[in-house]
Amino acid sequence: MRYFPPWLLLLGALTALGPLSIDMYLPSFPAISHSLGATPGSVQLTLASFFIGLAIGQAIYGPFSDRFGRKPPLYFGLAIYILASIGCVFVTDINQLIALRFLQALGGCAGMVISRAVVRDRCNVQEMAKAFSTLMLIMGLAPILAPIVGGWVVTTLGWRAIFAFQMLFALICFINVHFFFKETHNTQHSPALELGKVLTGYATLIRDKAFMRHTLTGSLIMGGFFGYIAASPYIIIELFGVPAEHFGWIFGSNAAGFIISSQFNVRALKNHSSANLLRRALYLPAISGLSLFLLQIFGLLNFPLLLLGLFVFITSMGFITPNTSAMALQYQSKQAGLASALLGTLQFGCATLAGLLMGLWHDNSALPLLTLLAACGTGAWLLNRTGPATVAKA
Repeated sequence: MRYFPPWLLLLGALTALGPLSIDMYLPSFPAISHSLGATPGSVQLTLASFFIGLAIGQAIYGPFSDRFGRKPPLYFGLAIYILASIGCVFVTDINQLIALRFLQALGGCAGMVISRAVVRDRCNVQEMAKAFSTLMLIMGLAPILAPIVGGWVVTTLGWRAIFAFQMLFALICFINVHFFFKETHNTQHSPALELGKVLTGYATLIRDKAFMRHTLTGSLIMGGFFGYIAASPYIIIELFGVPAEHFGWIFGSNAAGFIISSQFNVRALKNHSSANLLRRALYLPAISGLSLFLLQIFGLLNFPLLLLGLFVFITSMGFITPNTSAMALQYQSKQAGLASALLGTLQFGCATLAGLLMGLWHDNSALPLLTLLAACGTGAWLLNRTGPATVAKA
């Protein structure tokens, strides 16, 4: 497999739509709060509503893509995203923004769930892990560049221009899907789309202990990551006094960490299995999360130690996310869309809970986030050791 085949570049852009929608507007939280007369907690709910939309939407797009192919749901989702982004530009209160961010996520998640299904359509397990690592490199440019660009946009053009930029990016993706995306799923013998069969398919996946273990392991780490996304603007900008236009450099350095680690993962897969790499990598979020929590409890936490711990936790995702995804989807070729949907739904279900927790548990300190990181890191480490590393073939 070529390192950057055109089809994988397009999937990377579609997958990056989610991170771009999140990371680019993080530096604008204080500006949105001031402009709309909203509390910091209610502004964080615009992020939580986005997570809810991602979780719900993926559960819908998965079975539709198995029945009608990968391309039609992409058209539908991108169209919703474009319209919702235009609406975000013209909101007049925080409740409107919360609702439109939900719709934006319902549309944007189409690219995320279908991209995973396309990788499963085309790759075996080792190739999948490499492809997911490459996707992380491509989409990782979003969390590096988006907060930097977002910080500049909010200080020069205002926070509303951020959503105009997101609309333009989605429009470019829509055009590329139309002209360059090739269908990878043959729907000739696909059964009719019936709610009972869809629910039965989800129930079968939920009973697959190995599938669920790998999916939930990745979901816990994803929950910690999105808790970091929700809480870091307040902690870094407000609590530690970093200017909004400089926030992107800190956020981007963490994103660079997981991009680099994802490429080390590609190289390591030549000599090591996904299972072995995953087990070793899970020590990193467990140790870093617990260390940050204990430093906070004993009053020893300072800004450099906070940045170091966050960097280690986020960097570990470069090994954890591609390998948990590949191992969960390994034997799901007949229902790749459904399996990808459930994987994404559970991941962003955890992200939703993390975002809601950060919005509701707002005590003007870093304790909520560090408690979450410790729980997610140690929970993922323990969960991965509850059974054999391999996935049983269906």
